[in-house]
Amino acid sequence: MTNLVEGISGSRRDPWWDTYSQRAHNLRQSEVRSLFSVVSRPEVVSLAGGMPNIKDLPLDALADTVADLIREHGAQALQYGQGRGWDPLRQDICQIMALEGIRGDFENVVVTTGSQQAVDLITQIFVNPGDVILCEAPSYLGSLGIFQSYQADIRHVPMDQEGLLPDALEKAILKARADGKSIKFLYTIPNFHNPAGVTQSLERRRAIVDLCERHHVLILEDNPYGLLGFESEPLPALQSFNPDGVVYLGSFSKMFAPGYRIGWALAPHAIRDKLVLANESAILSPSMMGQMVLNAYIRDFDWFGQVKQYRGMYKERRDAMLESLERYLPVCSWTVPAGGFYTWVKLPEGLDAKDMLPRAVTGLVAYVSGTAFYADGQGRDHLRLSYCFPPPDEIREGVRRLSVVVNREKELVDLFSLPTNNAVPQVKNINNAHPLKSGN
Repeated sequence: MTNLVEGISGSRRDPWWDTYSQRAHNLRQSEVRSLFSVVSRPEVVSLAGGMPNIKDLPLDALADTVADLIREHGAQALQYGQGRGWDPLRQDICQIMALEGIRGDFENVVVTTGSQQAVDLITQIFVNPGDVILCEAPSYLGSLGIFQSYQADIRHVPMDQEGLLPDALEKAILKARADGKSIKFLYTIPNFHNPAGVTQSLERRRAIVDLCERHHVLILEDNPYGLLGFESEPLPALQSFNPDGVVYLGSFSKMFAPGYRIGWALAPHAIRDKLVLANESAILSPSMMGQMVLNAYIRDFDWFGQVKQYRGMYKERRDAMLESLERYLPVCSWTVPAGGFYTWVKLPEGLDAKDMLPRAVTGLVAYVSGTAFYADGQGRDHLRLSYCFPPPDEIREGVRRLSVVVNREKELVDLFSLPTNNAVPQVKNINNAHPLKSGN
């Protein structure tokens, strides 16, 4: 019999509820997606989404390139391709990865529909229900959604200003093994972390790779922001320390544009073969048109000069965010990102980011609650702010509006926490503490 409570979709009963797979029941709309209808309102300053700002791309010249491509190679560009991707683009990808110390063979590169599809494929070929995936605390919400849909046992590992804590990672590995669990991989974002904004130090990278090699734990290294550093050249990728123990994921979404949905995985040979089969099963082949346009862009344009221009633009916006937090929200603390799109903000004691969000939207500003970035209910004392898309003046106004909401909430918490003769119960912070702490 259809469950009439769970089987309601909107205002209609869903007659197919009992026939969905368990994986379908595990699918959840992300907290970012659920904000789309709100943040699209022009009066709301959105510090929520992670959309890259692509206004500086040479669109007219790109339009000519695409037109020439279709005229001269349209029969190939509009046809099916190989499941592993187009060879010229895979060779380009190896040259890009070399900037992070990776000596990859293009034969081990698999082109995917964005790097998020690569996360899905890796999870598909490794994870059975109940298997352990180790993730940073916090972690990228899109990947958490994938892991949950495959019924993984997601276990968070604490971070600090230098990234994942090796001692905590080893404890998590030993605990999972003591529980009789199979650990399938460690998922990590080493550069300009989403959402935490921190970057793993060189010493920390070596320690994490050595530890995982010693315990025979595969590393899934997700690196969409790696070339978008503000203050230095990229640190060596984890993959460069142990090519046989790391699957490296990259994407053109941040360094070029997300519209073509082109990402990739660099995997050890045997895993590569499984990835190709899974990719062919899912999509037959990645978009030839998108791959050929990207190859032409890399060949004919100063693509790295464009990346440097992005760096300058995002740095200006990062600076506007940090200056505004310093000016308007000294009651909070936050991370200071050296690149990428995000900063991670710690709220004052007793405030709840998820509970506060509707009142922030009423105040015409949006953010993402920290709860979106955990699989276990943590994060109510944090929020993620994005500085990649709004211009600097809009960022400043957004933080100012947010400060009005935060300060009002803090006043209420402080008011109800004061001891009174009537013995009103004190409001206590029930949120889980987070090891990421940063001065402002």
